[in-house]
Amino acid sequence: MNQIWFVRMAKWVRHPPSKRMMAIWGVVIGLSLLIAGAEWLWGWPDWLTVNGNPKLPRP
Repeated sequence: MNQIWFVRMAKWVRHPPSKRMMAIWGVVIGLSLLIAGAEWLWGWPDWLTVNGNPKLPRP
């Protein structure tokens, strides 16, 4: 672990993020877990899979 991480941790201890920022991070992490759980449970839909353009030559 680099020493800069200890400096960042000390900064967070001295000046913790606001409750609003923690709520935003909680929502972002919750949505990410929800999407990952849905993908794990039902799988990735075929209509979201990128097939590429077969007309273009490959490099």
